[in-house]
Amino acid sequence: MSDPASRLSSIAMVMAAGCLLSACAGTSFSNFGGFTSDTPPAAPAGPAVRPSVAPEDIVGRWGLGAFHKPEDQARTEVQARSQCKQPYVINRSSVGVAMLGHDNPAVQDMVIKGGQDGKTYVGPGAEAGDADDREVVSYDGRVLVLRWIDPEVAGRYGTMVLVRCGPEGTAPRAARTTAKPKPR
Repeated sequence: MSDPASRLSSIAMVMAAGCLLSACAGTSFSNFGGFTSDTPPAAPAGPAVRPSVAPEDIVGRWGLGAFHKPEDQARTEVQARSQCKQPYVINRSSVGVAMLGHDNPAVQDMVIKGGQDGKTYVGPGAEAGDADDREVVSYDGRVLVLRWIDPEVAGRYGTMVLVRCGPEGTAPRAARTTAKPKPR
């Protein structure tokens, strides 16, 4: 039988060898018989992509609506316009804009960010396309359409349609009519 000191030494050597092997687990062994790691190399981070919308573009008062079926978008825009009596307000914040997220009644700081996929996102984190983000589907200066990234959240809230309200205190425009000549 071996003495306890040599047995302890053997255990320590086995543990050290195990640690060395585990440190090599993510290493590519292509020079050693063609073995490679299962994990692909991380994609190089490209330069920051400029978002298509700036915070100043969306700060203001908005009529808000949402739809689940694309064919309902036009009707939802009309309904959102009527919501300007109780507008959804987007304010400027130190990181971008301050607006509501999902499932939280508190206003949050949101960052407007460009994704490597060329899309623009609005969300609480720095990473573009996170689950808590909304994708800017379209923006024409007057109508902003936002789609939630998380499918579960999108299923509950739908695609958001925001229609810019006029400045506070202004009456909605009435349809112009041409004056008819008075009968003689």
